[in-house]
Order: sequence, then structure tokens, then C-alpha cells
Amino acid sequence: MRMAEKMKARLQVMKFGGTSVGDASCIARTAQIIAQAARENGCVAVVSAMSGVTNRLIEAAKAAQAGNAAEAMAILDALEKQHEAALLSLLPDEQKRAHLRQRLELVLAEGSRLCEGTALLRELTPRTLDAISSLGERLSAPLVAAAVKELGMASEAIEATELIVTDAFHGGAEPQMELTRTKSQARLRPLLEKGTVPVVTGFIGATAEGQLTTLGRGGSDYSATILGAAMDADEVIIWTDVDGVLTADPRLVAEARTIPVISYREAAELAYFGAKVLHPKTLNPVVQAAIPVWIRNSFTPERPGTKITLEGRSIGGGVKALTAIRDVTLISVGGPGIVGLPDVVGRTFSTTAEVRANVLLISQSSSQNDICFIVSTADAQRTVEALRKEFAHDLAHHKVEHITVDSKIAIVAVVGENMRGTPGIAGKTFNALGRENVNLIAIAQGSSESNISFVIEEHDVKKALATTHREFALGEPAS
Repeated sequence: MRMAEKMKARLQVMKFGGTSVGDASCIARTAQIIAQAARENGCVAVVSAMSGVTNRLIEAAKAAQAGNAAEAMAILDALEKQHEAALLSLLPDEQKRAHLRQRLELVLAEGSRLCEGTALLRELTPRTLDAISSLGERLSAPLVAAAVKELGMASEAIEATELIVTDAFHGGAEPQMELTRTKSQARLRPLLEKGTVPVVTGFIGATAEGQLTTLGRGGSDYSATILGAAMDADEVIIWTDVDGVLTADPRLVAEARTIPVISYREAAELAYFGAKVLHPKTLNPVVQAAIPVWIRNSFTPERPGTKITLEGRSIGGGVKALTAIRDVTLISVGGPGIVGLPDVVGRTFSTTAEVRANVLLISQSSSQNDICFIVSTADAQRTVEALRKEFAHDLAHHKVEHITVDSKIAIVAVVGENMRGTPGIAGKTFNALGRENVNLIAIAQGSSESNISFVIEEHDVKKALATTHREFALGEPAS
């Protein structure tokens, strides 16, 4: 009977970000959260690298690519010291330390070989960059598993290359869910049934042939929901260093507060528009199975956080949250001559797609004199160069009069599931901005109608967020 009960036990997948495993004291706190959950339910933990480690590894890879092997090795030595300090603090027993140190040294030795090879060839392939940037998770998972064991729970560090099967797109691989389900169930179920807590490396997967891949920066959130879906989890909890999804960035809006419940669609809109709480692809795997995802703060685990569900919860008024993206550039292609020019829109966006620039917002005047769109500032230069090349003939003959660039702008998005059936939201938004003399450069509303985005000058962001937040009374607790 006890065994049958155990098999039916609830399963939680918990993900811990870099700040939650930032140093030995953070890892100890994380281990407490995992052990407490595992005493009550089945629990799979997914961990990021210690904070800052992935950036340092990418630095080492780039130094090696430039032929500077010594700099790459110095970075790896510093990382070894960082992990050794955590090891000394977490494990009082020298015998246990020696066993774990051996595992960490193997991972670091692999990093040294990869950097040496890169420095020798002065070539950094996407495949090698994935292998180097994945080392941080492979160092932190054994430390977290050891800390959980110190609390009297059985635990095992597992590399996600054994679980998550992806395509071969290095640097941003996509999971293959059926294969992932088969491998994850086969590897993790037996551990869970005997009460062992698997601690899995986030951010990493492997092709069907076993070649390591990564899911893109911030991809550990994505790892957690992929495993949540593959294991039929009851819920996924993303432990981070904020109290959940907030109504606005608290650094810009003092009255910002945590939203108790939000829908998948709202959370995805916020993630896409730069709210740093979630990786944009995080929710894709769990939507179909309607698995709830929690965002909670590992530094204040007593707080409930935000629950993300299929339908969210209506709070009336329609607007749930605001977000702003900076580091974006407005590009406009235009002039009266383009009205009669065939396929300007098609040519503009096929050219933009060719240089792999991600278009965040599009706005076109009905007179068709101007097409404005926004890309990340990192993509702006190559996009403009490609457009000037594409339209060189039209520019020379003044059919297209200008391709202009403005990088002193920002996008503010007003997000809420119920905006669809709530009249007057755009009017209230723009009235509030008008009162504060915030100049609107462009406006776009998604066809889903759960988002109105507008472009303003960057120096007005704080003012725009504060006045819109007040207009919709987002600082007042939901009744």
C-alpha cells in the first residue's frame, strides 16, 4: 500500500536560478527548500550555474578564439577556486569532499581541453561554445546534490544530456518532446520511486546522437518546464530572486506589487517584452498539459509568489502589468514615393529576416508613406546595412527617400488577458501619457488584444510607466 501511495505522490519540478545557487550559503538555502519539498512530494530539481559563471565561461571561450589560451586558463582557474570554496563550506567531511572534487576536476579538465583546442585553431564553433558554456551547470549540480545529501536525503546529480533530446541547433536548441519523455521517465522514475532527489543540469540537452546542445541563454527555466511536461509533473516552481511576476519593474515604479495569479498568455507577453522573470519559450511545453508554473523567491520562501495558469484570474479592468524594453532601435523606411512602389513591405521584412533580426514591433501609417519597425539595438546596424543595399536603386531614384534610425527610444507594453472585452483601455493609456507630456512615436496592438505597445523616447520610460501604473491602479491589491 505504501509503495502504491508513493507512486501516486505529487511531483514538483523545481528550478533554481544562478542567484539561488550563487555561493555556498545560497546553495545551502536551496538544499533546504529541495529537502523540505522532497519529504512531502516527489521532487526533481533543475539548477543553473552559480551566478556569473556562464558569462565567465563564454569570456574564456572568446579569449581562446583570439588565441589567448593563458587568459582562458586563468578564468578556468578562478572558477575552480570559486567552486572549491563552495565545496569546503558545504561538506565538512574531507572524504566526501575528495570524491566530489574528483568529479568537478574532470569537468574543468574538459573545459581546459576545449579552450586549448579553440586557441590552437583560433576557431570557436557553435558546438564548442555550447560545450564550454555548459560547464557551469555541470559544476553546480553535483554541489547542490551533495548539499541535499548533507540534510539526510538521497540525491543524485544528473546531466540533462541523458534526459532532454533536442535538434542540432547549437546555442538555441529545440526539444523533441516524445524522445525526451521516454528518456526522462526511464531515467528519473526509478530514482523518484526510491525517494532519491534528481538534481539536473539546466540549460543543456543533447541530440539523439548524444551531441551536447544548449537551449539558449536563460534556458534553465525552459529545462524545468520541458522536464515538467515529460514527467507529467503536478507543478513547476521557478525559484529566483524576485517575489514573482510584478505589475512593473520595481526599480522604475515604487508601487509595483506581485501579481498573485496570471495566465500563460499574459506571462508569455511579458516575457517576450523583456520582463526578465521568464525565458520567452518557458511556457511552451506546459501549456498543452495545463501544468501550473509558480515564480517564487528562494530568499523569501515564505512568500507565495505568482501562479501562472491556463486561464489566470480576472481582476477586472483588464490590465495586469506593464513592461518596458530598452536597448531597441526604431528603423523607418519611407517617403511619399513608396506609395506606388510594389512590395516595399515584403522586401523590407524579407531583408530583415535574412539578417536574422528579431522584429519586436511594426507600425505603418495608413497613407503608406512610412513603415516603422523596431529591432534589438544589437541587430540594428546589420539590418540597416542590408536595407540600404536592398533599396539602393530606389534610394538613388528617390522612390524611397529615407531609411532612418533612432536608438534613443523604448517600447512600453500594457499587458492583460481581459483587455479584449474591456473598452477604453487604449484611450485611458494615451490620456494618462498626454497629461505627463509623454510623446508617442508609434503604437501597435497585437491581434490577440492582450497587449498594447507604444514607442516613446527612452528618457520618458520611468514617467510613462509610473503614470500608466497609477491610471490602472495596479499598485492596489486585487480584491
